[in-house]
Amino acid sequence: MKRRAFLKTTASIGVASSVAAAASTASAFASVEAPPQSPAADRMLWTSTLSRIARPVLTNLAAGTLQKNWPMEYSPAWDGRNKKCAFLEAFGRLSMGLASWLALKADDSPEGRERTELATLLRAGVVQAVDPSGPDYMLWNETGQTLVDAAYLAQAFLRAPAVLWEPLDARTKQRVIAEFRGLRRVVPPNNNWVLFMAMVEVFLHSLDEGPDQYRISTALNTIESWYVGDGWYSDGPLFHMDFYNSYVIHPMLIDVLATQKAVAERKKQSTTAIQTRYDRALKRMQRQAEFLERMISPEGTYPAFGRSITYRTGIFQALGHAALLHQLPDGLTPGQVRAGISAVARRMFAAPGVFDKDGWLTLGFAGHQPNIADYYSNAGSMYICTLGFVPLGLPATDPFWTAPSEDWTAKKAWAGQPFKKDYAVDY
Repeated sequence: MKRRAFLKTTASIGVASSVAAAASTASAFASVEAPPQSPAADRMLWTSTLSRIARPVLTNLAAGTLQKNWPMEYSPAWDGRNKKCAFLEAFGRLSMGLASWLALKADDSPEGRERTELATLLRAGVVQAVDPSGPDYMLWNETGQTLVDAAYLAQAFLRAPAVLWEPLDARTKQRVIAEFRGLRRVVPPNNNWVLFMAMVEVFLHSLDEGPDQYRISTALNTIESWYVGDGWYSDGPLFHMDFYNSYVIHPMLIDVLATQKAVAERKKQSTTAIQTRYDRALKRMQRQAEFLERMISPEGTYPAFGRSITYRTGIFQALGHAALLHQLPDGLTPGQVRAGISAVARRMFAAPGVFDKDGWLTLGFAGHQPNIADYYSNAGSMYICTLGFVPLGLPATDPFWTAPSEDWTAKKAWAGQPFKKDYAVDY
């Protein structure tokens, strides 16, 4: 089995070199001799695609050249907010998409070396993002959008503390904490944003850095009051038929509750009430995961409806999170879930125009389609697509990556094969 070595990348690499590095990385992964759609080929697809997406952002941010080198693209319907928010959007969302993968134990395999390099670049990016005197200091004030993407960064720290948080120097840590505390100025709208304030505060809670418990409890109570049944939450008082249950609600609710439980255990406090809430939230996410898997067509597509459809593979975060926790619902096997998401990724990221000539993600769905971008969307927003890659946090030896590929539900159904009948749940 032949593998090419990964291209050594340093924080000083500019945009042109980062694109070359991404191409070299993809070539290295693709050189593995594995039949198409085999377990090994699927993992290679996921890791090479995620690395290709990440490198232009991380190499430039680590070098302090992100805002200089990125020709940021904005929605034609842009609402006029400070355009600098786009850079934190890319970094926060990408950090979360990478975190589970980077948290794996270090090793000297080509994939292991790639993880190590990306983690080094990401930590250097954190230093740049919170340095007020640096060229890539992020927009932490002026717009409420900062709360959203700080929450994804906080969630990344919680997913991979030993790799992304603990190695940071003391000054950088204090700067991050100060910026997060400053976000209490943001009063979130009455929708999924309440979970962003909870995520920031629960991260501070994990550090014993004086969290605002009211913001956490308010978010949890509000989200739970919006449960409408069968694994779906309303995003505010009225139900929206879109993918925000997966982009935000289920995974963040699980991580907030899991962090609360971990802190309570550390302090030797009762976890009974938190465990009850967690168990209920997990069952509801499992039900959402069933819907997401059934939305993958036999051809490896899914329906393009609702807000933020430009977030691409980010729609599979709840399904991937269930897999990451080894909590796929009954009737969903690792082989069919992996094969289904892989089929979508193969189609979506091979579509012309998804990446621009320099390797940055573009506005669009299956290509460059800026006309469908929402008024709040920019090219940085698109990096939420990486949340669909969270099962990479499972090692290559896990059944998710070793199980034989299987047809997913829609593929079975349209081929006349037996498949599990679907029924609503009452929890």
